[in-house]
Amino acid sequence: MNRRLLATTILALGMAFTATVGAAQANAAPAESSQFNKKRKGHPFSVMTRNVYLGADLGPAIAAATTDDFIDSNGKILRDVDDNDFPLRAKGLAAEILRKAPDLVGLQEAALWRTGPVDLLAPTTGNFNASEVKYDYLRILMDRLNRGKKRYRVVKVQSEFDFEAPADYNAVAGDGNLPGINSNGEINGRLTMRDAILARVGAGITTVNPGGANYSTLYEPTISGIPVTVKRGWTNVYVKVRKSRWFNLVNTHLESFGDPTIREAQALELVDENGPLNTRLPGILVGDLNSDDNTVEGDDRLAYDALIGAGLRDRGTEQPMSCCIKSDLLGPGYGSTDDFDHHIDQILTDRPKRVKRIRSSVTGRTRHGGFWNSDHAGVYSLLKIVR
Repeated sequence: MNRRLLATTILALGMAFTATVGAAQANAAPAESSQFNKKRKGHPFSVMTRNVYLGADLGPAIAAATTDDFIDSNGKILRDVDDNDFPLRAKGLAAEILRKAPDLVGLQEAALWRTGPVDLLAPTTGNFNASEVKYDYLRILMDRLNRGKKRYRVVKVQSEFDFEAPADYNAVAGDGNLPGINSNGEINGRLTMRDAILARVGAGITTVNPGGANYSTLYEPTISGIPVTVKRGWTNVYVKVRKSRWFNLVNTHLESFGDPTIREAQALELVDENGPLNTRLPGILVGDLNSDDNTVEGDDRLAYDALIGAGLRDRGTEQPMSCCIKSDLLGPGYGSTDDFDHHIDQILTDRPKRVKRIRSSVTGRTRHGGFWNSDHAGVYSLLKIVR
């Protein structure tokens, strides 16, 4: 069943579902369909978009000209991830979320970092075997959110970019484990990028048919002679919050590297005839779009302009702005609130006449334990759907 037909069925039959982790149990609610065409005041609900920062800048590895440069850059990435201390940052992120108590949260860069025995061929063969978990950002954050009491559940998580390569993790010259190769790589590092949707527990939130997909237009750099495909995508779920109307929540993270037309094409996939926003339900798009109409320049506006051209309108805020700390490291001595000068963490709707913003705010522009919670701040909106 396609998304448009499913959404229509939900509205026509007035179906409500009580969600559990990984499943949903049917519970009919015919009053929803009988009131669908009646005008009434909307019932408020809240959403948040939160990029949690993968922990390092991948740029130097992508730009590496030689194998040795690539392996050295990978080692620095792993060390930066350690230095950026996600277990500590997760405390601040959890405190942010719990303080605002959004009904739904769209997470980006919920990274899974793993290590394993060194294997120079892994990037070319795609045989990724690194399995020792160093940091599971989603698990760590959920543990903090649910400490002492279950407060949030994962509605949908999707893996995106997944890559493994040798790394000079210890930065010790001459101790590499790659026979016959002049390199210092002693382990493999593996990054699996993930996006996720969370829902607040005990808040009367019903979720139906969580889904997701990768974009067909992707960034495909050649890194140290190796072709790499950087997967990005979207997640979505149909939602009813307490007495609200049903709506379609879509979470995404558009491409940040390469030609901006890649990002534009991904944005257009969201609204095309097969896209997740093409349903009869009001759509709410949250995410790191890496694009805006007035705080970025040149072609970096293309993706946002494409969405606005398709009828979407802003339901977030850029007062203050949410992006971004201009440092790879987030600890003491790095970054400043002056760094937040971009509005690329967006909350948009494709039904601007029906989805109204009550208020919106930005969270996480302060330090926790000496660290910024992320290189981004979070954007929160209290909304209602009318008619």
